[in-house]
Amino acid sequence: MAHFALVGPPEGRRPRLGRPVSSRSVASAVGGVVLLLPDGEPVSARRASLRARTAMLPLGRGLVRAGLAEGLVAHVVHYRTRGWNGADADLAADASWAVEEAVRRYGDVPICLVGHGFGGRAALRAAGHEAVGAVLALAPWLPEDDVAAEPEPVRQLVGRRVLLVHGTNDARTDPELSFRFAERAKKANRETCRFEVHSDGHALRQYADEVRALVTDFALGALFARPVARPVTDAMAAPPPLGLRMPLAAGFGGSSRR
Repeated sequence: MAHFALVGPPEGRRPRLGRPVSSRSVASAVGGVVLLLPDGEPVSARRASLRARTAMLPLGRGLVRAGLAEGLVAHVVHYRTRGWNGADADLAADASWAVEEAVRRYGDVPICLVGHGFGGRAALRAAGHEAVGAVLALAPWLPEDDVAAEPEPVRQLVGRRVLLVHGTNDARTDPELSFRFAERAKKANRETCRFEVHSDGHALRQYADEVRALVTDFALGALFARPVARPVTDAMAAPPPLGLRMPLAAGFGGSSRR
């Protein structure tokens, strides 16, 4: 009989919020919070990856700069471990804790979850808290419905604005699985759209400027009712599959508001 080592966070290890992502001090009047959820691994009890956390910082800094007038604050979530770990869904549990902690610290302000890879899956899972108004999943790791014990849930997304972004050449997380998830999510919540980044990979480096512009446009629009770029409006309004396979055009964030 095979024996499998137990995985999961060692007893006593706790999640936490990193320091506010900004060189400026936190504004006295916080108007909204972005929680940045780094990538992880399928199964692991190792400490969360510093590299994955660091990779979220440029996105966070850009969001804080763009949302300075509204008092936007961003934190990178420090997981207890880097593993999703099956039914324990440790990263999703840590994301849910982070939402509660943000509410405790900042009170009744809107929260946006932004996750990459397994962090994208954690963001989608943790969206059910009433304080969460928007969710962005970048290259999310999602299971195949036909091999999962249960389909990945979507009901927690109702009433949220949801954006998925995936590179078409992602060799680590299957973009077709995020499309199938988006199809189910759209049926439960029409405020769902998905953008495809042609020929980009898991890290979304090839069109990093466009991805950051899209995330900023979407997040600030959802948190502070700012007008969003026309492609985002079109993607939300378009029926599947058009609004779930919206191409992210080169130069988005420049001329895309026309």
